[in-house]
Amino acid sequence: MSKILCAIFVFCISLSVMGCNQKPVGLVVGEPAPDFSLVDLKGQTWTLSDLKGQVVFINFWATWCPPCLQEMPSMQRLFTTLQKENFKMLAILNNDQMAPAQFIAGQKGLTMPILDDSENIVGSQYGLTGLPETFIVDKEGILRVKFIGPELWDSPEHIQMLMKYINQ
Repeated sequence: MSKILCAIFVFCISLSVMGCNQKPVGLVVGEPAPDFSLVDLKGQTWTLSDLKGQVVFINFWATWCPPCLQEMPSMQRLFTTLQKENFKMLAILNNDQMAPAQFIAGQKGLTMPILDDSENIVGSQYGLTGLPETFIVDKEGILRVKFIGPELWDSPEHIQMLMKYINQ
């Protein structure tokens, strides 16, 4: 019996040691954001690397996600407020269909680019744990901040944080 327990113990130790060399799931603040290309509701292709020199607000959302829909009006107000700055907002529809997103965009008066990630390819690259999730990427393409859950995006605190990166 003790040989079996010893073998199980050695097996468990070897699994934990192998796991130590694996990269953490998700993005790490301070590291480059993964590049991607996605098409928006209007047929325009957006490539993250083409946006270098601008602060990029990347929000993953879905039409079936109540907290996502809750934060959309404040995202639109932020988009309107900062659209003349070195700032881009990309609302990435994740694991959902574009037709309902187009309906919601019209209903809510959303004018920010809404990109199609219905296959969750970019969401997987970004290590999403749920929706909504938002990533702030600086002018050099480095992830600076990650938010999990809904936010009031046009609050003075969020605008101040974004302006800090815009003015760098």
